[in-house]
Amino acid sequence: MSFNVVFFGPPAAGKGTQAKIIEQKYGLKQLSTGDLLRAQVAAGTELGQQAKAIMDSGKLVSDEIVIGMIADAMDNAKKAKGFIFDGFPRTTAQAEALDKMLKERGQKIDMVLELQVKDDALLARIKKRAEEEGRSDDTVDAMKTRLEQYRNYSAEVLPYYQKQGDVMRIDGMRPVDEVTMQIEAVMGEDLAA
Repeated sequence: MSFNVVFFGPPAAGKGTQAKIIEQKYGLKQLSTGDLLRAQVAAGTELGQQAKAIMDSGKLVSDEIVIGMIADAMDNAKKAKGFIFDGFPRTTAQAEALDKMLKERGQKIDMVLELQVKDDALLARIKKRAEEEGRSDDTVDAMKTRLEQYRNYSAEVLPYYQKQGDVMRIDGMRPVDEVTMQIEAVMGEDLAA
């Protein structure tokens, strides 16, 4: 039995950090669409070549290609006990396509976690991360743009999952280990199984 969870939260909320902890501790596989796209392009796969041509033209990669990459990654992660979807879905159409693809595999989204963090804390985290890691996308202006994008797509997608009763809110303002404990508490027996 597979356990599948979607991680929602604004940039710098700690989704990647928490996904890695849960991945290592429970055998779930983190699927970040950005990482998948880069890996497919680097490997020169058919999907990667299609994606590269689209990205090089400045357009967004289609939902069909992204779902294909996710399906491919799932098929290649035979030992995974489930999947953490990080940064996807971003539209209701993507959520529906993900549900359809999972259903074809006898799976579903079991839970959606929304890490909630106040804007001022996010900006402080971004500044700290920029200093420590030197990420070029970690500027206040870039953060404000990414935050606005997150608000737009979460306003569309979270209600889709709320109708299914799958959204659990997590206080992302707490220290990393306390956030992990909250996630483990809401996943409970499903995660430990």
